[in-house]
Amino acid sequence: MGFETPTPIQTEAIPYLLEEGKKDFIGLAQTGTGKTAAFGLPLIEKINTNSNSVQALILSPTRELGQQTAKQMVEFSQNLKDLKVEVVYGGAAISNQIKALKRPTHIVVATPGRLLDLIRRKAISLTDVKEVVLDEADEMLNMGFQEDIDQILATIDVEYSLWLFSATMPSGIRKIIKSYMKNPHEVSVKGQEETNKDISHQYVVTTNDNKIPALKRFLSMNNEMKAILFCRTKWETQKIADQLNKEGFNVEALHGDLSQAQRDAAMNRFKSKKVQLLCATDVAARGLDVNDLTHVLHHKLPDQLEEAYTHRSGRTGRAGKKGVSIAFINNREGRKITDLEKKLKIKFEKKEVPSQEAVEIGSLQNWASQMVALEESGEAYQMYQKIKGYFDTISKEELITKLIHKELNHLSKSSSSNLNQSIGEERERKGKDRRDSDSSGRNSKGKLVYEMNVGFQDGLNKRDFLQFIVDMSGINRKEVGDIRLSDHKATFELMGNPRNFEASFGNIHLEDGKKLNLRMVDSKRAKNDSRSVKGRSKGPSSRNSGNGRGGRSSGHRKGNRPSGQEGGMRKRKR
Repeated sequence: MGFETPTPIQTEAIPYLLEEGKKDFIGLAQTGTGKTAAFGLPLIEKINTNSNSVQALILSPTRELGQQTAKQMVEFSQNLKDLKVEVVYGGAAISNQIKALKRPTHIVVATPGRLLDLIRRKAISLTDVKEVVLDEADEMLNMGFQEDIDQILATIDVEYSLWLFSATMPSGIRKIIKSYMKNPHEVSVKGQEETNKDISHQYVVTTNDNKIPALKRFLSMNNEMKAILFCRTKWETQKIADQLNKEGFNVEALHGDLSQAQRDAAMNRFKSKKVQLLCATDVAARGLDVNDLTHVLHHKLPDQLEEAYTHRSGRTGRAGKKGVSIAFINNREGRKITDLEKKLKIKFEKKEVPSQEAVEIGSLQNWASQMVALEESGEAYQMYQKIKGYFDTISKEELITKLIHKELNHLSKSSSSNLNQSIGEERERKGKDRRDSDSSGRNSKGKLVYEMNVGFQDGLNKRDFLQFIVDMSGINRKEVGDIRLSDHKATFELMGNPRNFEASFGNIHLEDGKKLNLRMVDSKRAKNDSRSVKGRSKGPSSRNSGNGRGGRSSGHRKGNRPSGQEGGMRKRKR
């Protein structure tokens, strides 16, 4: 396959995993460091092809990553004709997957939800499983698969080796280690610094409301841009894509609510350069194999700052080509840029949003060069002969001026000529707003109390609700105080008096058609009427966990899978 030198994680993992005996292993390394070969090659070596049973499981967070992993496993074992690999995932017909598993299968690559469904249907036997791999374990936990993983591991009654590969080590992974692993061998490999050498890291400071207008100017200035815009939530991803498409940009959305056919169609259009921009969540982008990306754009910086930023930006600047990573930040996020510079040892360049005049000039130059490059056709010349009389009375300059006027009408006009902002500028203004605001409706802590007609029955938990508030209004999450949820209602505290806060939630409808209502309420009544989310922060219900594998018990409490896997509240706007 052309690989000659093993990566650091392969050097550390492969010799250990090839040893005989039941051995648990933890490999910490960034995405793109060769982890698939690190566990894939030892797995293949350990398979007994004389048996037709499933001997190894690989759990992946997304179908795209699962498909990519299965493809690599097939490539690794191409000279072992008797070794069979199957991949199973949601979004595809389960009947076809059940049929495939009836054939001799040695290695199964699966997403947790679909594997659990197959186990419940007794469509897969795990009695001969000897190795289980948790690939991108931190991402599986971020997507809410903790309970599914617990149930899968508790289902395996035989002794097996558990190999866990992850980019980070959150508390949830520590629980898995404690519950299911015995004296695991741990290896931690830092990402290679040279992965960023061909990437120019930039940031733009603007208001949350002006991020999309600023993005449109960058897109208009560079018709050759082929970029991924990373967003935090599914509904935000779709909202931005819809808005840009309405304004004439070629954009596709990629998130967990799309069917497999929709995802495949979006990716095919993007890879064939029919689409300039792909709006995607971090989760949906896992496992994407896209070449020649010129830009990676960050609508919002990720929560897991260092790891997720490295993974995002690393999608451009590959194979010796130059790439650009641009983060759109508000004036309170300057410290995040500083933190990234220190931790990743990179340097960010501050970029100004192009002026409207610069956008118009740049767009017209692109348009003019494309017009000049067009090849003449016989059909076009024949049509010219029929209509040329219409242009006998005007000069060349007049004709070109009219064409420019028409082209300018297509360019998106921003409501604000200057979209740039300075660090601290908004903080100063908001401080003045707070001093000038009316204190009516505040509780004893000086916070406003709001009520919204959504709750547990809408699939919300505390984390998702907080993210929804922050994403819709553009405020800092620290400005949101205590959150209380009941089945059909949410109340929350708000520090200060952010401008246009209530208007941010106007005219929004949920998927069932219910209109979203937000109103300020009396703090005492809200406290009495609402039940605290304490103890229910993981979702509508929680259940005690089952037994661990091979006689190892699992007594920790499981968190339920958040609604929608990727977090956020699903809604549509009318």
